[in-house]
Amino acid sequence: MKKKRKTTILLKLITIFLFVSCVEDDTYSTPDISIGESNIPKENITTFKAIKSRFEQALNNRNTTVVIDEETDLYIVGYVVSSDKSGNFFEKLIIQNKTDDSNPDNDPRLGFKLDVNVSNLSDTYQFGQKVYVKMNGLTVGETKGVITIGKGDAVNIEQIQAADYKDIIIRSNEIATITPKIIGLADLTEQDENTLIQLNNMQLNRFELGATFASESIDKFDGLRLLENCDSGISMIMQTSTFSDFKSLVVPQGQGTITGIFGRDFRDDFNVLIINNSEAINFDKDKRCDPLELNCGLASTVGFGNLFMEDFESQKNNKLIAGNGWTNYIETGSEGWEAYSSSSTNASLGRSARIKTASSGDDSNIVWLITPEINLDTQKGETLRFKTSNSLADSSYLEVLYSLDWDGTEVKITSATWGVLSSAYIVKDTDSFVPWFNSGSIDLSCASGTMHIAFKYTGSGQETFDGVYELDDISIDYIQ
Repeated sequence: MKKKRKTTILLKLITIFLFVSCVEDDTYSTPDISIGESNIPKENITTFKAIKSRFEQALNNRNTTVVIDEETDLYIVGYVVSSDKSGNFFEKLIIQNKTDDSNPDNDPRLGFKLDVNVSNLSDTYQFGQKVYVKMNGLTVGETKGVITIGKGDAVNIEQIQAADYKDIIIRSNEIATITPKIIGLADLTEQDENTLIQLNNMQLNRFELGATFASESIDKFDGLRLLENCDSGISMIMQTSTFSDFKSLVVPQGQGTITGIFGRDFRDDFNVLIINNSEAINFDKDKRCDPLELNCGLASTVGFGNLFMEDFESQKNNKLIAGNGWTNYIETGSEGWEAYSSSSTNASLGRSARIKTASSGDDSNIVWLITPEINLDTQKGETLRFKTSNSLADSSYLEVLYSLDWDGTEVKITSATWGVLSSAYIVKDTDSFVPWFNSGSIDLSCASGTMHIAFKYTGSGQETFDGVYELDDISIDYIQ
């Protein structure tokens, strides 16, 4: 009896052992690609700055990429700052060379995109994971406006394939704490691309309220939502994939901080911020910073009487706009509204007004073009119409403002009360740069008194915040 009991227990133990042996471990599908810190000699490690310099030299030699061809093994060390866990990144890793900026040195905070033909990369490479990238045979170039590392040749960049990536992107056992770079929108440069940044005092533009992240009818591949800074008014697009698991959530309505990867849109037309998940937004302040606005809507008809008209045909090319009651005020910077004409792809409407800060070298450009005063009490049914176009506007922007208390002197422009004519359509950075866009017939009739209308440009000479806006065919009319 005692022997039979021992046999039964032994059989149960064997069964349990066999069962446990057949059960997959939670990390069974994750390849063992970790490496000891001491396995790579220090002399085999190069910097992000050195790799970027090689790419820049290739561009100077009129090549589009550079292939890292070394006889000995060459590595860079970086930290993962992207995550595809929520579906907002796909088949890519974003790595940067620093966890924070507390130790300034000769190598600035830089980032690269690794193009990898593997999904669910976050199962292997966690946010903050320290990785070694073996650069031998890899190609460095630019895709979608940011520096990218992949396979390829001297012309093309191709994805690192599933059979190869575990030998190329080698994770260490270190999971670092990543501190985002806190920066203002006007201070962003190309150097900040592919790095984790934090923007403070931000909110979604008031016209985005009630929208989802990326499940509206207009969202084909990505949802593009306009973020704006409450201090400067500068804006940037938040880009969310229609494959993300938070695409159907309504965007937060307050203001606060947002953390994400600074990059460029799919066509390299404008700057974007890409968040890892919806928790990257902390808009914990209920009070918003929406501007004063006048919204009488769009008029159904346009009057036959005219109070002000400008087509800029009488202006002189490449000279500051003057005459006809205009105030052309340069608040900061060296550039003002000028007349220009062009028959190129981005053609003018005969002669038009243009503001261009690209290559100006200015740290800031704020430029006003203000109409003469319009008395709204001597007639009825006033409307405003104009056309706008742009070229490479980046994050610079144009506003159409109004004031009922400006006294007409330059010294009082910035101290006057200015609101937004919110019904006016102004060309967006996401619009094509070729056509001209009609503002619509903006109804002004719900206001009274003396009004000035301003076309205010905000930008700089920095590549991420410069741009060109064109303006033409301005007409203020009335019904009777």
